[in-house]
Amino acid sequence: MPATFSVLTRNRDFRRLFTAELVVFGADWFVMVPLLVLLPELTGHGFWGGLVLAVDTGINALLLPYTGTIADRLDRRKILIVANLASFAAVLLLFAVRSAATAPLALVAIGAMAVAKAFYQPASSAALPNVVDPADLPAANAISGSAWGTMTILGASLGGVVSSLFGPYVSFTVTAAGLLIASLLTALVRRPLQAERAADAERPETGHALREALRYIVIRPRLRALVTVKSAVGLGNGVLTVFPLIAAAHGAGELGAGLLFAVRGLGALVGPMVMRPVLARPAWLFTGLALSMSLYGLGYLGVAFTSWFPLVLLLVFVAHFAGGTNWVLSNYALQAEVPDRLRGRVFATDMMLATLAISISQLGAGAVVDHVSQRAVLAVCGLITVLYAAGWWLATRGLARRSASGNEIPGARQSP
Repeated sequence: MPATFSVLTRNRDFRRLFTAELVVFGADWFVMVPLLVLLPELTGHGFWGGLVLAVDTGINALLLPYTGTIADRLDRRKILIVANLASFAAVLLLFAVRSAATAPLALVAIGAMAVAKAFYQPASSAALPNVVDPADLPAANAISGSAWGTMTILGASLGGVVSSLFGPYVSFTVTAAGLLIASLLTALVRRPLQAERAADAERPETGHALREALRYIVIRPRLRALVTVKSAVGLGNGVLTVFPLIAAAHGAGELGAGLLFAVRGLGALVGPMVMRPVLARPAWLFTGLALSMSLYGLGYLGVAFTSWFPLVLLLVFVAHFAGGTNWVLSNYALQAEVPDRLRGRVFATDMMLATLAISISQLGAGAVVDHVSQRAVLAVCGLITVLYAAGWWLATRGLARRSASGNEIPGARQSP
């Protein structure tokens, strides 16, 4: 663990980029947790929570193919800074959400933030290998993968606490300030965030660039397997829609909802750190991915049939321990294999598939949450993930055997 974190102390640019990511992810939850409680209170309908989550992920998914191309063509530092400033402007709109009549403004604000995140995510993921030395990439991935989990813990729990003590609008104020800080930190990064391109290098039009990236993925079975991994957890993500309902059913209210999101983040934080050794053992990659998908689904199947709140928290932790591991393992393999000129587009495709799966799950859960029990939503989401994991494992057994025998080494970059 000390060796993993030493890259933070040795590399100032990575430290700044990582800290900016912490702020961005934390700001996201300082908005989302208060809204998941505020909107049902203002409107009297539970489906607003699922609608907000679906807008967030759905818009993100639709834009990612385009924004991934932008991340490969423009200055990634400028993309990150402008995205954070755009999110800052969107947060200001949330201060107008005061009644059922103004509730749709929350969807507009969340949609605008989703657009900004669609630009931020592929640029940030594609930039990471350029900020650290190759030997530090596994450690940097484990640390970067923990950013989301770290700030889900702090952002979700503190967002719930601040909202319950001071109201949601104070949470929105903290969010706006955080996004300005993230922009400043990113501006201070000195290393280039992409490989140097020749001055006369041709920049293909967007449609051609997207087709090039898709062709690169389609003809490589390992990449096809890796970009479909995150969809398993995504299809089970509708469980987030019922987090406030779970907390209410156990008499825990806003604080309980914050705790559920915080435990979710704790699992996502601890998973990548504990499972980092798998990154150094390529033969374990496919087995680790299949097990992590399955464990996520089994965790929420357990939550569906648990009536004791502390056990619910433990099972949510286990599920997202597996989910965080799944995310980091697939990210590291993709970063090591895809050349810089295509990395933004490949990561955008990867995230697009994941966020589309999340949107479908959250829209489905949101559509039925007022008509069926929370237990049914949890059980169906968990079961879908388990079945997806089983299908993925059966489809990739040949790749797993070749990796285990050393005939195909995960992390070895293939030629473009």
